[in-house]
Amino acid sequence: MRKSHPVRRAVLAGAATVSGIVLLLSLKPASDPGAAQAAGGQVPPAAAGQAPQGGVNGAVTGDAAQTQYGAVQVRLTMANGKITQAEAVQAPKGGRSDQITASSVPRLNQAAVAAQSADIDAVSGATYTSAGYKKSLQSALDKARAAGGAAQGSGGAQTVTGDVAQTQYGPVQVRITVAGGKITQAEAVQAPKGGRSDQITSSSVPRLNQAAVAAGSADIDAVSGATYTSAGYKKSLQSALDKAPAGGGSSQAAGSGGGQAAQPQTQTLTGSVAQTQYGPVQVRVTVTGGKITKAEAVQAPKGGRSDQITSSSVPRLNQAAVAAGNAQIDSVSGATYTSAGYKQSLQSALDQAGG
Repeated sequence: MRKSHPVRRAVLAGAATVSGIVLLLSLKPASDPGAAQAAGGQVPPAAAGQAPQGGVNGAVTGDAAQTQYGAVQVRLTMANGKITQAEAVQAPKGGRSDQITASSVPRLNQAAVAAQSADIDAVSGATYTSAGYKKSLQSALDKARAAGGAAQGSGGAQTVTGDVAQTQYGPVQVRITVAGGKITQAEAVQAPKGGRSDQITSSSVPRLNQAAVAAGSADIDAVSGATYTSAGYKKSLQSALDKAPAGGGSSQAAGSGGGQAAQPQTQTLTGSVAQTQYGPVQVRVTVTGGKITKAEAVQAPKGGRSDQITSSSVPRLNQAAVAAGNAQIDSVSGATYTSAGYKQSLQSALDQAGG
């Protein structure tokens, strides 16, 4: 029998080795994400970057923040508790303010959506506008948080910031935490300062905070020697309570005894202050079952001819708001500025109700 040539044996052995390696590689499962996807596998849920489900949906308007160059007010559009759009419905205007507003507000809007909070950087050259924007943005987020807590129907804690109350010695603004329909914490985020005001504030505010928690309402006594601070505190506290949705009892079962129908929820909501040429306008509405059952102006222009215009126009605006069920109401003839302010504040109150 003819012997195999040594070179031929080496070639055959090498070919066998290569074939074995190729076979082994073809049997090894794909381990990289791209290969897994190509093979019909799914990318892990964390890679999808989906927004969390639940939360507030709709428009929420923050309180108007007064700055040295004019008011700033932010409106947010929310979807599943996330900011999808931010816009300034009020911003400084006139003269150089037009240029600053046009340059800074779009950047602030983008920053709000990107950050999903009020913790955004001020725009260079627009310090006052940025500060006002952030303040109004935080107010809108507070309202959204409160509305989200109400929608859950649980006793979860909600943080709500009241409107700024102007006093003779400076602004007062109160923030409260509400859990299970009760005030669990109260604090003054703004209070008069400078000179003797520092001493009065440090002495009175802690007592007012304690009184608010103890009373569970704005029906608290003024602190002796701090009349103006106390009045401003109570006003802002009431505003915060108006914004906090009514809690407790909303989750009672309909079949707990005789199949009683659930009672429609009633909320009292105070809109933001709308500044007009003749003075501020602020509207408070009562909403039951998603409908306006009562509307009133808690602030309106006064003094001189404004008294006559206010007394004539406001009752008609109140009636129109209840009849329409929204802020799309006609202005009262001869009360153009008051009507415009009324509608703006009314819309702010309805935004809080989610309507």
